Amino acid sequence: MYASNWNNYGANFDAFKQLGAQALKQMDRSRQARGKMLERAGYGPQQTPSTVILEQPGLNLRRFHDASGSGPAVLLVPAPIKRSYIWDLAPDISVVQRWSERGYRVYLAEWLPMPDGDPDVGLADYGDRLLSDCQRAIAEDSSQDRLTIVGHSLGGILAAIYSCMHPERVAATILLESPLHFEQASCCFSKLVNATPDARGIADAFRHVPGVYLNMMSAMAEPQAFQWERIADRWLSLLDPKALATHMRVERWTHDEFPLPGRLFTEIVESLYRNDDFMQGRLDIGGRTIGPRDLQAPLLCVVDFRSKVIPPESVLPFHEAASSERKRVLEYGGDVGVNLQHVGVLVGRSAHATIWPSIFEWLGAPALGNASNGQGAPALPAPAASPGAGTST
Repeated sequence: MYASNWNNYGANFDAFKQLGAQALKQMDRSRQARGKMLERAGYGPQQTPSTVILEQPGLNLRRFHDASGSGPAVLLVPAPIKRSYIWDLAPDISVVQRWSERGYRVYLAEWLPMPDGDPDVGLADYGDRLLSDCQRAIAEDSSQDRLTIVGHSLGGILAAIYSCMHPERVAATILLESPLHFEQASCCFSKLVNATPDARGIADAFRHVPGVYLNMMSAMAEPQAFQWERIADRWLSLLDPKALATHMRVERWTHDEFPLPGRLFTEIVESLYRNDDFMQGRLDIGGRTIGPRDLQAPLLCVVDFRSKVIPPESVLPFHEAASSERKRVLEYGGDVGVNLQHVGVLVGRSAHATIWPSIFEWLGAPALGNASNGQGAPALPAPAASPGAGTST
């Protein structure tokens, strides 16, 4: 079934339900087994040593070991679909190590599968309650009441929600290819969402929506990004050992997904993709409605203007509507060897050579071992020009 076959999707979904959650879970286990084979072949992550300082159902908060331990705090927020080590895949392409090198205390929200008996957790839990638990643990660990929050993809939605809910705790917000505005014309998932009567039916059928189901739907919605570009990237990487090693490590990571709780899946599809509630200022988080005007912290967004998965139309209107006085947009131009261009900003060599230095320049990040401004927040100087790294406002 391909992206052009949307007229038959409603009937085909009945076939998915008949296939059954157990069959899809078995497919998940098979994918995970293939991933472990890749790891045994030497393509597993090479992670920075860390300590778990908070454990909650569905979440570990990791603090990474570094030499300074005195800089401002940064919280990295992955998408809650696959394992978080894509942020720390290998030393030369580790976002964790880039922050540590700049003197930050680095923390990561490591999402884990929710217990089978608890599918009733949604955006309010992930974007507010659990990230608030992380903030309190970070404050106790670092004596800093404010932090920089960085999110990628769906993790960027969660980071943006937290920034809107708790502006007094956020020094800066950095969103990496994060979809925040969902319009019919530009969203590659629109036809899929429109062909689905209500995401609650899917959630009720599976309780926890299997990762393999999400993979199949993504491939249907955008086969070029999730299939053909990956094949092309592997061929282009064959003559470059470093690029091929990164490609294969990302391939191992793509087999390491876990299911989404039913309520979270439903709210992502209905409140965000179908109704665009966040952009419209009516996203309900624990009884409070929020939108871009509630985001007040300095804001930086990284956009790939070629992307069909997260097109600029899904980022820039929210960026412009945010209340932040300091804003910047950086353009990511892609890399060879990243497998999925959508994660290139995390693992791509050009991203680590140009995008991340530009982010730190915008933040005014302290040099290794330097103290912060006394409140746990990085200094934020006036924007400086960075040739080839995007635009600023």
